[in-house]
Amino acid sequence: MFYREAGIFKTSYAADQALFRIPIDKLFVIGLIAFAFIVIPLVGNEYWLGSILIPTLILSIAALGLNILTGYCGQLSLGTGAFMAAGAFMAYKLATNMEGMPIILVILLGGVSSAAIGVAFGLPSLRIKGFYLAVTTLAAQFFLLWLFQKVPWFVNYSMSGVPTAPPREAFGYLVTGAEASSTARYIFVLGFTVVLGLLASNLVRGRIGRMWMAIRDMDIAAELIGIKPLQTKLSAFAVSSFYCGVAGALWSFCYINTVEASAFDINRSFTVLFMVIIGGLGSILGAFLGAFFIFLLPIFLNSAPAWIGLSIASETIAHVEFMVFGALIVFFLIVEPAGLARLWGITKEKLRLWPFPY
Repeated sequence: MFYREAGIFKTSYAADQALFRIPIDKLFVIGLIAFAFIVIPLVGNEYWLGSILIPTLILSIAALGLNILTGYCGQLSLGTGAFMAAGAFMAYKLATNMEGMPIILVILLGGVSSAAIGVAFGLPSLRIKGFYLAVTTLAAQFFLLWLFQKVPWFVNYSMSGVPTAPPREAFGYLVTGAEASSTARYIFVLGFTVVLGLLASNLVRGRIGRMWMAIRDMDIAAELIGIKPLQTKLSAFAVSSFYCGVAGALWSFCYINTVEASAFDINRSFTVLFMVIIGGLGSILGAFLGAFFIFLLPIFLNSAPAWIGLSIASETIAHVEFMVFGALIVFFLIVEPAGLARLWGITKEKLRLWPFPY
C-alpha cells in the first residue's frame, strides 16, 4: 500500500515532532484545503455555501476554542456562547465607530476583547475546578448576555436592540453584511478557519500546549515540576475565548448579518460542547469532525424520511433529533470517549498495517 512509514527517516527532533509525520498526510491536507478554496466555490450553490458550510466552519472555530480549554487544559466551561457574544458585540462597536478599520482587524480585535473577558472569568480557576468552575462560566453566560441586552451602548442605542452588521470589504470584495455574496463570505470564513486551525495545531504541539496538558493530567504534579498553574490556566482561557470571540464576530457579520444576544444563548454553548464531546476531546481534528457531524445530522434527519417516501411532522423530527443527540453522547462517552477523531485514527492505523490489521 502507498500509506506507509517505511523509508521515511527522521534525523532531528523537529522532524520527529512535525505536524505531518507522513508526507501523504501533508499532501492530503493541502489537497483538501485547495479543494475547499477552489472547487467548492465553483460548484456550491447559495444554499450549501450560505446555510451549511459557513455556519459549520464558524462553529468549528468555536469548537476549537472550547477544545483548547476543556480538551487540552482540562478546564470545564459552559460559557462558550457568552464569549462568542462578546466577540460579536465588540467587533460591531469597532466596525461602526472606526469606519476605516479593516474588517480582518475588526474580527481579530473582537477576539482579543473576548480573550480579555475570558481571562477575567478564568481567574477563579486557580481555586476551583470541575463542576464548580463550569458553574462559574455558566454565570458568565447569563451575565454577559444580560449586559449586552440591557446596555444600549453595545448596539449604538439602536431602537430595535438588534442592529444590522455593517457591510465591509476585504481585498476589494464585500465579505460581510446581507449584500455580500455567499461565495465571498465563504472564502472569508474559510480563510479564518484554516489559519486558526493551523495556529491551534502548532500551539498544542509546543511548549504552551504541553503545559496545558500537564495541568489537565495532574495539576499538582505540574506545579511541582515548575509549571505555574494560574498563568497556564489563564493562557488557556485567553486563547479559547479569542477563538470563540472570532467565531462570534464571524457568526454575526458573515452568517446571520445581525448582532443579537439571543443568537448566543445557552443552547449555543451546549451545541459547541456536544461538538467537542462527539468530535473528540483533546483533538484539533475532532473539533472539525464534531462541528460537521452535529450541524449536518439535523439536516439529514429532516431529509431522510422524504427519501424513503415517509411524511413525518417537523415536531416529531425535532424530538427525534434530541433523542439521537442524547444517545450519541452516551454512546461516545461509553464506547469511544475520544470521539470521532479516535475512530479516524484507528482507521488510519488499520490502513497503515493492511493487509495485516490485527
